[in-house]
Amino acid sequence: MQNPYSDLPPQAFWKSGVVETDKRHWPEIYAPAFDIGPQTAVATAGSCFAQHIGRFLRGAGVNVLDVEPRPESMSDEEAAQRGYGLYSARYGNIYTARQLREVLEDAFEIYVDERHFLTRDGAWFDALRPGVEPDGHATLEAAIEARRAHLLQVVELAQEMEVFIFTLGLTEGWIDRETGRVLAMAPGVIAGDYDPARYEFHNFTYDEIYADLLEIRKLLRGINPNVQLLLTVSPVPLTGTASNQHVLAATQYSKSVLRAVAGALADKYPTVDYFPSYEIVTTWAVPEAAFAANLRSVRPEMVEGVMEVFLTAHGLSAIRI
Repeated sequence: MQNPYSDLPPQAFWKSGVVETDKRHWPEIYAPAFDIGPQTAVATAGSCFAQHIGRFLRGAGVNVLDVEPRPESMSDEEAAQRGYGLYSARYGNIYTARQLREVLEDAFEIYVDERHFLTRDGAWFDALRPGVEPDGHATLEAAIEARRAHLLQVVELAQEMEVFIFTLGLTEGWIDRETGRVLAMAPGVIAGDYDPARYEFHNFTYDEIYADLLEIRKLLRGINPNVQLLLTVSPVPLTGTASNQHVLAATQYSKSVLRAVAGALADKYPTVDYFPSYEIVTTWAVPEAAFAANLRSVRPEMVEGVMEVFLTAHGLSAIRI
């Protein structure tokens, strides 16, 4: 007797696709929508997990762009502290889709607003990427000029990239009521002071994130019609939540919404792809712990396994690190 499941492949069933499968290589879990080869100009951005993607792609010999390379005399440690080499531009962690959208909008207009700068101990910090200069800038003018120079490099990146890999991290963010802009993190964490009359917490909805990603796609393809977008979701839990939920529930909500949006876009647009790194890391089916003792940091062995799945799918496994 035939039924709709009779001719489906092994990966369609839990027993054969999960229980009995090779949980290191996860065969058939990812079928790329487009190719990434050694010559493909790849750009990366997103939350902290996105740093692994760029690092492994470089190790596999892929042309990962870096439009703001570190000075030759700078050590590896200092470079990482100042946001060099973590992503394809020195924008620091980009946690929300709205944050990325606004970075691109600013870049394509070279728009800098002096209200987006905070102070600490007499130094000036860019509220839209406060971590890239740990000690801040001596003057507001220097901070503004540094941001303007950064935005020019983001434009160059958009023009050069062929594939843009963006890792979605959070739905939660802080908005400056005065400017309407999303900050990289809550004021007072690195610089500035939290003023509840000026800054408000916002938990982005499915519809808002979907609209932001559509606009990101439109902005990128407006300046570079051949850009393809590859989305991932960071498996790293929230450090904390301002949503009035338990942090575990807030994390599950955030990741579920991001995963749903990414999947919907990939289903609709052939130039948008989704790689299930989130699923590989967070499934309870893995035989070994995916996270370190803090239950947030993904263990190096798990990161390597995730990236092996990705590289193999793109035919890059033979030259990976």
